[in-house]
Amino acid sequence: MINIQPRSQLMIGAFLILLMAVTRGHHFASIDHLPSASWAIFFLAGVYLKPLWSFPLLILEAFLLDFAAITFGGVSSFCVTPTYVMLIPAYASLWAIGRWYAVLHCEQWKSLPTLLSSLVLGTFVCQLISSGSFYFYSGRYTDPTMVELLNRLIKYTPPRLEAVFFYVGCAVAVHLFLAWFKRTRHSGAETL
Repeated sequence: MINIQPRSQLMIGAFLILLMAVTRGHHFASIDHLPSASWAIFFLAGVYLKPLWSFPLLILEAFLLDFAAITFGGVSSFCVTPTYVMLIPAYASLWAIGRWYAVLHCEQWKSLPTLLSSLVLGTFVCQLISSGSFYFYSGRYTDPTMVELLNRLIKYTPPRLEAVFFYVGCAVAVHLFLAWFKRTRHSGAETL
């Protein structure tokens, strides 16, 4: 199980808020833009942030960033339909599976398959809820079919997985480095 001090949770939370502000709204990676970290942020918040209020805070931030981008940034409002509210259960699926993973986590390589399966499952469920609800109920598509939804899932899920794996992979690297540093510092203090 991941056990993090409250001060460290605040620092992680502040970093996740900043990361969402920097990356939300960009749908492709280039020199100027990173892929959106939102999905990975909700997973990582589930893993690292224990207060339950962290989830609604991140939801509020996501909605405010979208509002600002549409109102002041000239971003298209195409995706803002009554189904926009379905982002809450979509993001909740990532947050919940992050919390589930945090309980099973151990500081050994044997937790890697659990992490990978959690990421794949959480990303797929999030994609299914967000894309499925938008495709079927937004009113933007005439005569939606399950076959077309499947084609859309096949097309749009791999880039989402790629972004989630990228950001969570970076978080794993930082986590491992900090765990190593803590062990090294602790063993060095014992020899003095």
